[in-house]
Order: sequence, then C-alpha cells, then structure tokens
Amino acid sequence: MVAYELTAEELDGNVPRARSFSMDLSYHGRQAMREDYSNTGWDKGHMAPSADMKWSQTAMTESFYLTNICPQNPDLNGRDWHTLENRVRDWARQYGRVWVVCGPLVQDNHYGTIGERQVTIPDGFFKAVLRRESDGSFRAIAFIFENNSIRQPLKDAVITVDDLEVLAGYDLFPNLDDTIEEVVESTAFWEAWR
Repeated sequence: MVAYELTAEELDGNVPRARSFSMDLSYHGRQAMREDYSNTGWDKGHMAPSADMKWSQTAMTESFYLTNICPQNPDLNGRDWHTLENRVRDWARQYGRVWVVCGPLVQDNHYGTIGERQVTIPDGFFKAVLRRESDGSFRAIAFIFENNSIRQPLKDAVITVDDLEVLAGYDLFPNLDDTIEEVVESTAFWEAWR
C-alpha cells in the first residue's frame, strides 16, 4: 500500500520518466526483481504513478522501485487504472491538493504467483482519494478494480472508504478527526467527483 499527497504545483514538474525498474535497497524484506515479471504477461503496475512524481528526481526514481509495483493485467493498467490515475491528477489541479491511498487487494489469490520469488498476483486494486473543500470540509471516494481485462468504468468501481477499509483491512485516512472520518468515509457520490 502507498499513501501520498499530490498538489497542483507538483503536477507542473518536468522530471523525465525513469527508464528502468529497480529494487528498493532501503527495504530489507523480501521483494520482487525485474526478472520475476519476464515473459509472464503481467505488467509492472505502479501504485503511486510516475506521472505524479515529475516534481522530484528522487520521487521519480523511487516510483520505479519494485516495492511500488504489483503484477497488473495489461488491459487494466493501460485503460481503467490509467484513466483513474489521470482523473486523480485532474482533481489535484482542480482542488489544489488531494490525498491518495492505493494498493493491491489479495483475497482468494485467484491468479497465483509469478517468478522465482513467487510474487503474489493481486486479485484487484484499490485507490482512495480525499479532498478538502473550499469551506474546510472534506470529501472522499474510493475505487476497486478486479485485476483482469474486463472494462470497469470508474462510476461502476466506486465504493465508500468505509467499505474499502473492511476489504483492505486498513484505516486509510487515520489522521482525520473521528467525527469527520465517520461522515466522509461513509459516503461516495460519484456525481460530486465527475
């Protein structure tokens, strides 16, 4: 799982896209290597997208660490997940900043593993987005996608943050005051984000 703030100013960065994936040498646990993805048919899917990291060479490089990557269906990666990544950038421009939490969902391990290191292929992916309104209130929305090639329009992937937290097993926005969190995380109105 990854979490980060994305601001409108950061979107104006001009750091070029990194050219290769690498291991995260600061992480001392088990992790994938590039070879684990070779000839598998699965994409190296970014959790924090590289296009959100053009504001810093360090951020760009780290977005290509394999700790930020999961095996992702190529159609999902290139279509609906990509569409959501673009939409998040639009929201950051529109609202000045958004907070994003995203990651893999592994439940039944329907797709097994890839590579010598037996990298688990997620059953799906989630992304939750939080924004602050001009009146100081907050609004949140979450999305889940199955890790397959079937088209999944954004409006059909919407879920409340509360429901996502049950599926993912994490408190996604723990720094929100509990009274705000109860209201914000229990609703998801696609119309308010279109």
